[in-house]
Amino acid sequence: MSRTASHRPLLLPLAGAAALTMAATLAVPAASASERVRERDDLTRYDTALVPADARARVTAVYDRRGGTEVTLRVRGLLPNRAYGAHVHSNACGATGAAAGPHYQYVVDPVQPSVDPAYANPENEVWLDFTTDARGNAVGRAEVDWQFPANRRANSVVIHSELTQTGPGVAGMAGARVACITVPF
Repeated sequence: MSRTASHRPLLLPLAGAAALTMAATLAVPAASASERVRERDDLTRYDTALVPADARARVTAVYDRRGGTEVTLRVRGLLPNRAYGAHVHSNACGATGAAAGPHYQYVVDPVQPSVDPAYANPENEVWLDFTTDARGNAVGRAEVDWQFPANRRANSVVIHSELTQTGPGVAGMAGARVACITVPF
Protein backbone atom coordinates (compact mmCIF):
# COMPACT_ATOMS: atom_id res chain seq x y z
CA MET A 1 0.00 0.00 0.00
CA SER A 2 1.42 3.36 -1.00
CA ARG A 3 1.58 6.04 1.68
CA THR A 4 1.68 9.77 1.03
CA ALA A 5 2.31 11.94 4.07
CA SER A 6 4.36 14.75 5.50
CA HIS A 7 6.85 13.45 8.08
CA ARG A 8 7.70 15.37 11.26
CA PRO A 9 9.67 13.67 14.05
CA LEU A 10 8.45 13.70 17.61
CA LEU A 11 11.22 12.85 20.07
CA LEU A 12 10.16 12.00 23.56
CA PRO A 13 12.88 12.59 26.22
CA LEU A 14 13.50 10.27 29.16
CA ALA A 15 11.13 11.00 32.04
CA GLY A 16 13.28 9.92 34.98
CA ALA A 17 15.89 7.26 35.59
CA ALA A 18 13.41 4.37 35.76
CA ALA A 19 11.59 5.20 32.54
CA LEU A 20 11.88 3.32 29.26
CA THR A 21 13.43 5.60 26.67
CA MET A 22 11.16 5.79 23.66
CA ALA A 23 10.80 8.10 20.72
CA ALA A 24 7.74 8.63 18.58
CA THR A 25 7.47 9.92 15.04
CA LEU A 26 4.12 10.85 13.58
CA ALA A 27 3.63 11.37 9.89
CA VAL A 28 0.43 13.23 9.25
CA PRO A 29 -1.28 14.89 6.32
CA ALA A 30 0.25 18.34 5.83
CA ALA A 31 -3.06 20.11 6.37
CA SER A 32 -3.34 18.88 9.94
CA ALA A 33 0.32 18.57 10.96
CA SER A 34 0.24 21.41 13.45
CA GLU A 35 -2.77 19.90 15.24
CA ARG A 36 -1.49 16.35 15.41
CA VAL A 37 2.22 16.59 16.20
CA ARG A 38 3.44 17.89 19.53
CA GLU A 39 6.20 16.92 21.93
CA ARG A 40 5.51 14.86 25.03
CA ASP A 41 7.54 13.95 28.08
CA ASP A 42 5.42 10.98 29.29
CA LEU A 43 7.50 7.79 29.21
CA THR A 44 6.68 5.06 31.67
CA ARG A 45 8.04 1.59 32.44
CA TYR A 46 6.02 -0.74 34.68
CA ASP A 47 8.05 -3.98 34.75
CA THR A 48 11.83 -3.70 34.92
CA ALA A 49 12.26 -7.48 34.60
CA LEU A 50 10.63 -7.49 31.14
CA VAL A 51 11.75 -4.03 29.98
CA PRO A 52 15.45 -3.44 30.81
CA ALA A 53 16.69 0.05 31.63
CA ASP A 54 18.62 0.36 28.33
CA ALA A 55 15.64 -0.66 26.16
CA ARG A 56 14.54 1.71 23.40
CA ALA A 57 11.44 2.02 21.24
CA ARG A 58 10.14 4.20 18.41
CA VAL A 59 6.52 4.59 17.30
CA THR A 60 5.69 5.85 13.81
CA ALA A 61 2.17 6.57 12.55
CA VAL A 62 1.57 7.32 8.88
CA TYR A 63 -1.83 8.54 7.69
CA ASP A 64 -2.54 8.01 4.00
CA ARG A 65 -4.79 10.10 1.75
CA ARG A 66 -7.26 7.23 1.36
CA GLY A 67 -8.09 7.34 5.09
CA GLY A 68 -5.88 4.51 6.35
CA THR A 69 -3.24 4.45 9.07
CA GLU A 70 -0.02 2.47 9.41
CA VAL A 71 1.53 2.27 12.88
CA THR A 72 5.00 0.82 13.45
CA LEU A 73 6.62 0.05 16.79
CA ARG A 74 10.37 -0.63 16.75
CA VAL A 75 11.95 -1.93 19.95
CA ARG A 76 15.59 -2.49 20.88
CA GLY A 77 17.14 -4.05 23.96
CA LEU A 78 14.13 -5.92 25.36
CA LEU A 79 14.48 -9.52 26.54
CA PRO A 80 15.82 -11.73 23.73
CA ASN A 81 13.65 -14.27 21.91
CA ARG A 82 10.50 -13.25 23.74
CA ALA A 83 6.97 -12.48 22.56
CA TYR A 84 5.21 -9.28 23.68
CA GLY A 85 1.79 -7.85 22.91
CA ALA A 86 1.41 -4.19 22.03
CA HIS A 87 -1.62 -2.02 21.28
CA VAL A 88 -2.70 1.54 20.80
CA HIS A 89 -4.62 2.68 23.90
CA SER A 90 -7.17 5.43 24.47
CA ASN A 91 -5.52 7.45 27.25
CA ALA A 92 -2.04 8.81 27.91
CA CYS A 93 0.35 6.82 30.10
CA GLY A 94 0.26 7.34 33.85
CA ALA A 95 1.64 6.08 37.15
CA THR A 96 0.06 2.66 36.61
CA GLY A 97 -0.61 0.68 33.45
CA ALA A 98 -4.35 1.10 33.97
CA ALA A 99 -4.03 4.85 33.36
CA ALA A 100 -3.69 4.25 29.60
CA GLY A 101 -7.27 3.01 29.58
CA PRO A 102 -8.65 0.41 27.18
CA HIS A 103 -7.42 -0.46 23.73
CA TYR A 104 -8.44 2.22 21.27
CA GLN A 105 -11.35 0.85 19.21
CA TYR A 106 -12.54 2.54 16.04
CA VAL A 107 -16.01 1.10 16.67
CA VAL A 108 -16.36 0.99 20.44
CA ASP A 109 -17.71 -2.18 22.05
CA PRO A 110 -20.72 -1.19 24.20
CA VAL A 111 -19.65 -3.84 26.74
CA GLN A 112 -16.44 -3.00 28.60
CA PRO A 113 -13.94 -4.40 29.15
CA SER A 114 -14.08 -5.51 25.54
CA VAL A 115 -13.30 -9.20 25.00
CA ASP A 116 -15.69 -9.81 22.09
CA PRO A 117 -13.79 -10.71 18.89
CA ALA A 118 -16.35 -8.67 16.92
CA TYR A 119 -14.78 -5.54 18.48
CA ALA A 120 -11.44 -6.68 19.94
CA ASN A 121 -9.68 -7.56 16.70
CA PRO A 122 -6.81 -6.18 14.58
CA GLU A 123 -9.17 -4.47 12.10
CA ASN A 124 -10.96 -2.43 14.79
CA GLU A 125 -7.94 -1.91 17.08
CA VAL A 126 -4.23 -1.37 16.39
CA TRP A 127 -2.32 -4.52 17.41
CA LEU A 128 1.48 -4.31 17.25
CA ASP A 129 2.52 -7.68 18.74
CA PHE A 130 6.14 -8.68 18.20
CA THR A 131 8.76 -11.31 19.08
CA THR A 132 12.27 -10.10 19.78
CA ASP A 133 15.36 -11.56 18.15
CA ALA A 134 18.47 -12.83 19.97
CA ARG A 135 19.49 -9.22 20.69
CA GLY A 136 16.06 -8.14 21.99
CA ASN A 137 15.13 -6.18 18.88
CA ALA A 138 11.83 -6.37 16.96
CA VAL A 139 9.29 -4.53 14.83
CA GLY A 140 5.53 -4.60 15.31
CA ARG A 141 3.47 -3.13 12.47
CA ALA A 142 -0.25 -2.70 11.84
CA GLU A 143 -2.31 -1.19 9.05
CA VAL A 144 -5.94 -0.23 9.49
CA ASP A 145 -8.40 1.23 6.97
CA TRP A 146 -9.33 4.16 9.21
CA GLN A 147 -7.83 7.18 10.94
CA PHE A 148 -8.30 8.48 14.48
CA PRO A 149 -11.21 10.95 14.42
CA ALA A 150 -10.40 14.51 15.53
CA ASN A 151 -12.90 14.26 18.40
CA ARG A 152 -11.63 10.89 19.69
CA ARG A 153 -7.89 10.42 19.36
CA ALA A 154 -5.78 7.60 20.75
CA ASN A 155 -3.05 8.69 23.14
CA SER A 156 -0.57 5.90 23.83
CA VAL A 157 1.05 2.62 22.88
CA VAL A 158 1.24 0.00 25.63
CA ILE A 159 3.62 -2.97 25.53
CA HIS A 160 2.12 -6.06 27.22
CA SER A 161 3.75 -9.17 28.72
CA GLU A 162 2.08 -11.66 26.34
CA LEU A 163 0.88 -11.96 22.75
CA THR A 164 -2.70 -10.85 22.10
CA GLN A 165 -5.40 -13.48 22.43
CA THR A 166 -8.21 -13.74 19.88
CA GLY A 167 -10.87 -16.13 21.21
CA PRO A 168 -14.33 -15.30 22.57
CA GLY A 169 -14.16 -13.99 26.13
CA VAL A 170 -10.41 -13.29 25.89
CA ALA A 171 -10.08 -11.36 22.63
CA GLY A 172 -7.62 -8.50 22.97
CA MET A 173 -6.15 -9.69 26.26
CA ALA A 174 -2.33 -9.68 26.36
CA GLY A 175 -1.23 -9.90 29.96
CA ALA A 176 0.28 -7.24 32.18
CA ARG A 177 1.14 -3.76 30.93
CA VAL A 178 4.96 -3.61 31.07
CA ALA A 179 5.70 -0.27 29.37
CA CYS A 180 3.85 2.71 27.89
CA ILE A 181 4.62 5.67 25.67
CA THR A 182 2.30 8.63 25.31
CA VAL A 183 1.80 9.25 21.58
CA PRO A 184 -0.54 12.02 20.37
CA PHE A 185 -2.19 10.22 17.47
